[in-house]
Amino acid sequence: MDRAVRNLIDLTNPADNFILNMDQAEAARRVASGDPQAVAGIEGQFAIVARDGDRIRMARSIGRLLRYFIAKRQDGPMLIVAQRIESIRACLEELGLLDQFHPSYTRMAPAHYVTEVHLVGCPDPNPVYRRFFDPPQDVWQSDIEAIGRRYIEALAAAIDGWLDCVPAQAPIGVCFSGGIDSGAVFLTTYHAMKARGDNLSRLKAFTLSVDGRGEDLAQARRFLDSVDLSLFLEPIEVSGDAVNPLETVRVIEDYKPLDIQAGAVLLALCRAIRQRYAEWKYLIDGDGGDENLKDYPIEVNPELTINSVLNNRMLYQEGWGVESIKHSLTFSGGHSRGYARTAGPLAATGFVGFSPFTVPGVIAVAEGIPYRALTDFDIDRLYELKGQVVAAGVRAVTGLQLPVFEKRRFQHGAGRIRDFDEPLAAQERRYYKAFQDEFVPAAG
Repeated sequence: MDRAVRNLIDLTNPADNFILNMDQAEAARRVASGDPQAVAGIEGQFAIVARDGDRIRMARSIGRLLRYFIAKRQDGPMLIVAQRIESIRACLEELGLLDQFHPSYTRMAPAHYVTEVHLVGCPDPNPVYRRFFDPPQDVWQSDIEAIGRRYIEALAAAIDGWLDCVPAQAPIGVCFSGGIDSGAVFLTTYHAMKARGDNLSRLKAFTLSVDGRGEDLAQARRFLDSVDLSLFLEPIEVSGDAVNPLETVRVIEDYKPLDIQAGAVLLALCRAIRQRYAEWKYLIDGDGGDENLKDYPIEVNPELTINSVLNNRMLYQEGWGVESIKHSLTFSGGHSRGYARTAGPLAATGFVGFSPFTVPGVIAVAEGIPYRALTDFDIDRLYELKGQVVAAGVRAVTGLQLPVFEKRRFQHGAGRIRDFDEPLAAQERRYYKAFQDEFVPAAG
């Protein structure tokens, strides 16, 4: 006989949330209600678990991870909710239920949905998903200046709300490559702090250089020199040995090569900052900017065309959708899954991070851009669009001119990492084996 969930173990930490427009209790009440419109009013980075009788409801933005597992006990099934697979495994081991664990039995709550678990037992039912974030597409006029202003105003509002949550004298670091996204975040953070009258000596732009190479450090210097803010740059130099992709598999609990690469260089950056500054806590970054403005090389993914990118809502943020046959319950899809590349390294090194481009209000502005009209389905015009929009917005909001350099991934700009020269398919095989070795229970 199926039974209702009687036992809930919630291992999430509400203090990790940055809810910008209400307190935690109100946000939890909204999630408990199961009303998508009520949950849609929560702004910020959050992962919330709430209970309404026998129904457990979960909701998250992209910028916080949320996983769950249904365990069997004699007194009825139990739901374990955590941000990491390893936390679920440790909980099961403590309860003497480790024999029930397998990483594929864990579930990732997809971002932008209320995930509801009701009756569980034999057999376990599928969760119920109700979308709470449903931004309309193509709502803005084809005016890049006006679009850019809206986009960076939303970014500035998110950053200003985050600054309200950060202790007044706490130092703030920007993970900074001098690219469009980290550049926009740095300039907008600088502008917001200056407008608030904050002590600007709290702010640093941390740029990674591996083995004294990489183009990001030179780019970061050119960027900050051009806006006369070079005093904020702090290079972080590490050896190539500090970039360890196989260890990163454990840290981000995934095996997708591009996410492992990004996570590995971020982990090296965070560890080096931590060694230099033992008490530093708050970091802000530009993760999510590529997804918002659809700025990925379409030609390297055989599953994609410009039509699929422009015609599928939030494809890069959510993947093909929770109703798709390609949707993975274990990992979710798109950036909803891939944010582990940022969350894992930050958590492993004791930092609290904020990615303002992942805040729903910022994504909503990006979704309203009339991509079809502005690009006429031309790939080169799509690739140029992000720099145009973001530079126009930064200029309008901050009065500063954002330098726009040629796009490259974080892991490529930091320096030459030999492991990343291997074909992606070969990397994925190695990383998947490392994932299996770490998380799949040994036979017997």
